Amino acid sequence: MKGKFSYLNLLIILFTIGCSSSDYEIREGEPVDIEMITTHGTIIMRLSDETPIHRDNFIKNVLAKFYDSLLFHRIIENFVVQTGDPDTRPTPLLTDSVYLANLFTISAEFSPNLFHKRGALNAARWGDDENPFRESSSSQFTIIQGRVYNDSTLDIAAGRINNWLAYNAVINDTLNRDLHELYLDLFKRGNDEDSIAMVYGALQTMVEIELAITDPYTYPEAHKQIYKTEGGAAHLDQNYTVFGHVVNGMDVVDKIATVPTNERGFPKYGVRVITARLIKRKDYDESSD
Repeated sequence: MKGKFSYLNLLIILFTIGCSSSDYEIREGEPVDIEMITTHGTIIMRLSDETPIHRDNFIKNVLAKFYDSLLFHRIIENFVVQTGDPDTRPTPLLTDSVYLANLFTISAEFSPNLFHKRGALNAARWGDDENPFRESSSSQFTIIQGRVYNDSTLDIAAGRINNWLAYNAVINDTLNRDLHELYLDLFKRGNDEDSIAMVYGALQTMVEIELAITDPYTYPEAHKQIYKTEGGAAHLDQNYTVFGHVVNGMDVVDKIATVPTNERGFPKYGVRVITARLIKRKDYDESSD
């Protein structure tokens, strides 16, 4: 089941699910932003009209109060902060169902204009083996904190992108379906390392062929300049859906990113979303962050 939701239905939802008196009652089609109040401060996010499925799904979640009280459950400084897992809520909500949980995915929306610059909103997803169409989680997302690149590190990041793209092309080729399914089955059972290595090696040989016959992805010059000045997570481009960006409050993201974590990025003390709501869109001095 895929998420189908029209921006023009927002007023209907406002009445059907109910909103607190503090929510901004939008007019049909009026541009809005998302205000996410966290235990560490307030973040203002702007969703992209170039990714309407993700935009409308995120608005639906906000209106349903889905993000309220969720934990930032994955924090990696100079990379991302991540939230949206309903299992991190102290008390389950009525809206915590398969429809809104991790098992529900929405179609990928890759736009050449949206990339993983500092402050980008990125939809979390399962890896290509489990998720060959690169569909997004309906609820989990990250905010990119990132790091600054130079030409050399951008070349390395582009190499990772092209390897991912080639691998995805190989496993989506119907001629390779049986081999890929064998690899997944062997990996799942995990009791025959030699066979796993042999099948994986065969897939990687096909990846090398794909790389040799396909024009590689290269960063647009404008994106490169932003990665070399403002920073981001350049190696994620073309593989994860970017659906918006932070317009105010990156200092809060930076503060969250410094919270001590275990080796898997789970915070050692709770960093939570207090509430998220729609607010009227206005201009911000993004340079102040």
